Amino acid sequence: MFVTDIRKEFYDVVVNQRVALLISSDIDALCACKILQALFHCDQVQYTLVPVTGWQDLGTAFLEHKEQFHYFVLVNCGANVDLLEMLQPDEDSVFFICDTHRPVDVINVYNDTQIKLLIKQDDDLGVPSYDDIFRDEDEEDGDDSGNESDLGSEPSGKRRRFDEILFDYEQYEYHGTSAAMMLFELAWVLSKDTKDMLWWAIIGLTDQWVHDKITHMKYVTDIATMQRHVSRHNHRNEDEENSLSIDCMRISFEYDLRLTLYQHWSLYESICNSCYTSCNFKLWSLNGQKKLQEFLADMGLPLKQVRQKFNCMDISIKENLRDVIEESSNKYGMKDIRIQTFGVHFGFKNRFLASDVVHAAAALLESTEKDESASDTFIKALDCLSRSNLERLHLGIDLAKKKLIAIQQTVASCICTNLILSQGPFLYCYLMEGTPDVKLFSKPMALTLLCKYLLKAFVHSTRNKRCKLLPLIMAAPMDVEKGTVIVAGIPPESETSDKKNFFGRAFEKAAESTSSRTLHDHFDTSIIELKTEDRTKFLDALITLLS
Repeated sequence: MFVTDIRKEFYDVVVNQRVALLISSDIDALCACKILQALFHCDQVQYTLVPVTGWQDLGTAFLEHKEQFHYFVLVNCGANVDLLEMLQPDEDSVFFICDTHRPVDVINVYNDTQIKLLIKQDDDLGVPSYDDIFRDEDEEDGDDSGNESDLGSEPSGKRRRFDEILFDYEQYEYHGTSAAMMLFELAWVLSKDTKDMLWWAIIGLTDQWVHDKITHMKYVTDIATMQRHVSRHNHRNEDEENSLSIDCMRISFEYDLRLTLYQHWSLYESICNSCYTSCNFKLWSLNGQKKLQEFLADMGLPLKQVRQKFNCMDISIKENLRDVIEESSNKYGMKDIRIQTFGVHFGFKNRFLASDVVHAAAALLESTEKDESASDTFIKALDCLSRSNLERLHLGIDLAKKKLIAIQQTVASCICTNLILSQGPFLYCYLMEGTPDVKLFSKPMALTLLCKYLLKAFVHSTRNKRCKLLPLIMAAPMDVEKGTVIVAGIPPESETSDKKNFFGRAFEKAAESTSSRTLHDHFDTSIIELKTEDRTKFLDALITLLS
């Protein structure tokens, strides 16, 4: 059931108990985890933190901890499946689920005793009413028992209507309000919100924007909410001493450039490796490179300045850089080069944008170092969010640069060698084993980012109008020894897209109809693992299904 009073029904219940925190491996969940940890620290709540990467992990973690704990908090996992059916818990186990995955499973919504959903009610949830789903079944058992044998196994009209209602509800996967924002609101209600918590909530929201999980409209609305909190905090701390202290933290609303990591890189490299500018200039072509040179000339910036680290650029250039770039971008058709976001100053020296932290934490979380386990990378990514650990954050930023360069090069090679094939109802691209950096793309967030980037680049480069409206499925080698590939599907690219993804259900149906050996272990249903030799029949089934 949905929790209406988060303080009374959630926090006051767990505050004197031992709690198990099961945290999904994404940046929003990490931020939500940091906020919860800070709150639990305030009230000396005992908790155990368990990172989970998929459904199997979640099942194992629950089995290991169900004896010691009655209260489980699940962040960004668990809402979109029938959790009690999956975990088979004892009757005294209670699950508090703070999850952005939609649609929420109807059994979770209507279970009043063990499932408590910490989910914003004003998100457009569209949950079917209880009567539509459950009542009809009960009546049916009574009414139709006599006729059942005559009709064979033909479903009754009511049953069909029930299936239709449920199919319409569960057809598309999408995301709701960030988990970090939800838990920040809890901290605010408890009057325990700090600037650090506010910054984590902002990073959680920015993660949804960077990884393309929410619509632009939703992003702008949530940014406005966070801006009110930022003004409130800044107003509260306007005393002189604080604004001058060397380790103070200042969060500010920024209307900044969509150039990834540009303050920690050179302007030139950032323009080359940012999805927005790279696709608009078509930098994988010679014409695109020429256009970029013209763009730099139009801005009147010396190449020497543009190619050196941003920190080392002349102050006179840096002062009005954003306006200069915006002016030239408008001439080159990049009308929305600036985006509403937030920046933070730690003391006098360190300045980061929220998206910088998202990219850094994602790179640490999906690091492909040989001897690192999933929990090692989880702890490192969690660490880089603390302001006491800026070295780790800078390390993450360096890894993020390598990842962005790898994505840019992969996109260029896929487009130049025509690796993106139109399969009818969708576009398809397969990264061969042996492609440079292919190991990086065996991770879900990196693969999703590559998909988003590649589809945008393809839409900019193709002349075929029909292809511009198609979704993209991408496959990359997952584990060569086991012979598996990771497959991800993303919705069509458009500014007005509602970001709803139908591939989750389609993947399940296609795997079922062809008996393909698949593993649906990711919390995002549109990412699956598949045996390499089943790839062809699985794709054929998808084409038939979606045509």
